[in-house]
Amino acid sequence: MLAEIANRLVTIGHEVIVVMPKSGVVEYELKAGLVQTSENTLNAHDIPSGDVILSNFYTTAYPAQQASEEGKGLHIRLSLCYEPTFLQDNQYSFPSYHLTPHLLVLSRWQQDIIYLNHGIKGRIIPVGVGSFFHNMNIREHLNMPLNITSIYRKEEGDFSWHREQRYLLNQLDIVKTAYPNVIINLITPPGEFADSPDVQQLQATGKYRHYTPINDEELRFHYNQTDIYVSSGSYDSGSLPGLEAMRCGAALVASYSGGNTEYAVHERNCLMSYRYENRLAEDVIRLIEDQALRQKLAQRGEQDSYTFTWERSYSEFERVVNDIVSRSLL
Repeated sequence: MLAEIANRLVTIGHEVIVVMPKSGVVEYELKAGLVQTSENTLNAHDIPSGDVILSNFYTTAYPAQQASEEGKGLHIRLSLCYEPTFLQDNQYSFPSYHLTPHLLVLSRWQQDIIYLNHGIKGRIIPVGVGSFFHNMNIREHLNMPLNITSIYRKEEGDFSWHREQRYLLNQLDIVKTAYPNVIINLITPPGEFADSPDVQQLQATGKYRHYTPINDEELRFHYNQTDIYVSSGSYDSGSLPGLEAMRCGAALVASYSGGNTEYAVHERNCLMSYRYENRLAEDVIRLIEDQALRQKLAQRGEQDSYTFTWERSYSEFERVVNDIVSRSLL
């Protein structure tokens, strides 16, 4: 999302500089200028002057605010997630939301959480999907058994519990036992696969087909060969993969994660359940057995997904930031 917004800002004529720590990795095409610091931390002196300083994580909020207080620009925070409730060091992430009243969020759910905890009502910048992702209408030509797909991220570390991946595997195993002919795909970013003994051991079991797409073209194909996409995460401000899968024509079965209610509506364009209901497998099996419902949800999901474009995200970002800057000058 940061790359999409930055690139569009550059395209329309704004000057954009992305500042990253020395250890930062650029995984997306970036048209903006890039400055990497000499250390693995970000400090106020690393941030150049501008009209706006945009922070996107609690660790960047502190140096951004310091730079703003030094006169380098107006600090606006784009909160891509609400860190205090699912990451460690919440003694630092929680008070970081008291640094600036200028806040952008991804969903009404995230907006409500931050407003309840901090009294700041962020402005919503919706997630989007690029036109590159679309339904290629290849499922009927692949002549394959039903494909069920999920994204599976590395378990190592303390940042993935909210993805509920052990629950996901348990539910997928229930589906496979009931319908052994279905194909179950797990998608993992290649870097994470290489770094994760957990994912490598999972692949070695042979129970699932693993993909490590190296670019969006491969990822788009995997979405397009998918009949049912399963999202197990129970906490997410935006939950972009489910929306991408819908755009590519897959029927969505999801756990409620907060932010995914921006685009996913139970029985309208997906099947959604709360985590405590333990119903993912039941919903997947329901779509396996009811082809008409599966096609209905997939078609409506694809149609609804076109509301969420990067052009819309960028336009709202530019409008809101201009409004914040104008108000700060009064």
